[in-house]
Amino acid sequence: VQLQASGGGSVQAGGSLRLSCAASGRTFSNYVMGWFRQASGKEREFVVRISTSGAVKYYADSVRGRFTISRDNAKNTVYLQMNSLKPEDTAVYYCAAGRYWHSDAALENAYNYWGQGTKVTVSS
Repeated sequence: VQLQASGGGSVQAGGSLRLSCAASGRTFSNYVMGWFRQASGKEREFVVRISTSGAVKYYADSVRGRFTISRDNAKNTVYLQMNSLKPEDTAVYYCAAGRYWHSDAALENAYNYWGQGTKVTVSS
């Protein structure tokens, strides 16, 4: 699976952005999709994941209630709607695809394919 993330940019605190991740190469609907982020000087961290059908979603505490993940299997795309953005959301955001819903949502090894990242900057 090849993943292409897009939609990053600069926004003021309280604003919104929507990230997209387009997949190609294999059957998109067979993959659990996740978003991770990495702030400058920090380790990459889990943000959210969504099941193959889109019925089940799991959010990190830091984004729950502000971010919404969705997917359109007909368009081979997963989305991350980010609202009420905070400066601490500033990071490079990566989408990832995994064949299984691992018990550890944050385990990076559970994801087989990664996108190139899209940068989000939130200013105060």
